[in-house]
Amino acid sequence: MRKDIDPAELGAGAFYKILNSVVVPRPIAWVSTRSAAGVDNLAPHSFFTVSCVDPPMVQFTSVGRKDSLRNCRETGEFVVCLATETLFEKINATATDFPAEVSEFAEVGLTAEPSLTVAPPRVAESPVALECRTEHVLELGDSTVVIGRVLHAAIDEDVFETDARGNTLPSPLKLRPLARLGRNEWSTLGEILEITRIPHRDWPGHYRG
Repeated sequence: MRKDIDPAELGAGAFYKILNSVVVPRPIAWVSTRSAAGVDNLAPHSFFTVSCVDPPMVQFTSVGRKDSLRNCRETGEFVVCLATETLFEKINATATDFPAEVSEFAEVGLTAEPSLTVAPPRVAESPVALECRTEHVLELGDSTVVIGRVLHAAIDEDVFETDARGNTLPSPLKLRPLARLGRNEWSTLGEILEITRIPHRDWPGHYRG
């Protein structure tokens, strides 16, 4: 038996908690930005995904008006760093509501590494950094979707692995990404399942002439 929930009746705040608990796991964009005044900001955003392949674009959502959003608008640049299991506590700490004039890099004890194509720094301790230019800012109710074009990717050589088909790509086991769940819950990678897609020509019962 299912429980029926009307978002309008429940209210936005309460339904937000429901969404966070069922849209899981969510990858985390650890977003580095630099304000117009030159202050570096770093914050995790768990509404994050790839938004376009060609040209390559990624997006994250700012719920409310946060420093990351303001900086992306003012300077037009940001860096998405991979949130990893080994950096769990520091990632959570960068979600603290520090004043805009305070840099999370310094407060949390992270190393700001110069980026190659944009002004905001990378997190040196993170194995992946996607340097982005703000392309679109979309207002949706109380939230804002920021879409950025990936100008450059900086990935640690140690996380690459060549598979049986000869593809050399970052290994999820070596990346050890974190994900967000509901409440104050996070998750690690867990078991990896692998399966290939079935072409229609190979689908059981498909007419082969």
